[in-house]
Amino acid sequence: MIVVVAPGQGSQTPGFLEPWLAEPDQRDLLTSLSDAAGVDLVAHGTTSDAATIRDTAVAQPLIVAAGVLTARALFHRVDRSAVAGVAGHSVGEFTAAAVSGVLSDVDAVTLVAERGRAMADAAALVETGMSAVLGGDEAELLARLDALGLFPANYNGGGQIVVAGETAALAELAADPPVKSRVVPLQVAGAFHTRYMQPAVDRLRSAAASVAAADPSTTLWTNHDGSAVDSGARFVELLVGQVSSPVRWDATMRSFADAGVTGIIELAPAGALTGLAKRALRGVPSVAVKTPDDLQAAVDLIEGAA
Repeated sequence: MIVVVAPGQGSQTPGFLEPWLAEPDQRDLLTSLSDAAGVDLVAHGTTSDAATIRDTAVAQPLIVAAGVLTARALFHRVDRSAVAGVAGHSVGEFTAAAVSGVLSDVDAVTLVAERGRAMADAAALVETGMSAVLGGDEAELLARLDALGLFPANYNGGGQIVVAGETAALAELAADPPVKSRVVPLQVAGAFHTRYMQPAVDRLRSAAASVAAADPSTTLWTNHDGSAVDSGARFVELLVGQVSSPVRWDATMRSFADAGVTGIIELAPAGALTGLAKRALRGVPSVAVKTPDDLQAAVDLIEGAA
């Protein structure tokens, strides 16, 4: 049982889409997605620097467009039905919505572009950020967060929890971390998946009302609690609420294990989720599709599972 996963914000690097544009029709596809997003995704995926593509309003449509391009290239080589399910981490859920047929490619990118703008605006209201906490005792960490006014934002599994809140409190956590833990600041512009993003939720809900959602054509897991969702309308509701609620990627990976997943393929910009899977789903092979050169390994994984 092979599943496709789509990464979240922070996985993008300068020039990462350059090799993809040599694939048949990919430049035309990316240009059409740029028009939908109102963002020059061709330039941002090929020539823009790290600071530019770190901007939330740029990063989110860029990551989703990259996933769409990767999925198109993969399913040009193997039948879509060979993949048993799909899930995305945070903004990667918009990619998952496109791959599963809940949203069209254009609607997914259009909607996520509004999400990115809304979250960037919300982040500008208060100086906030995010840090990854690696290792340590979860109960001790949660108590420390409560004392500092911080929030758990991403439960990533494999001993990693991303926390979010005001930058001064994050600095205090880093200066005095829980026992046997390490705090790593992340290059994001706000406290995503917390109450600080509530203004963005309201804007995204309004934008989501204008898109048509179909029921998924394959198993589709949600970050909300790791469960499979069979209603497209419900999945879009969860996409909206997810902006200010924690990402439960740990629960999603437990659902993979319960479902008997035998292989994971991560769409570009890949690497983060296969890394988490290696720690939390030991023995399950994975392929990070970073460039078109990685597609054959993904095809081999699918065909080996058939």
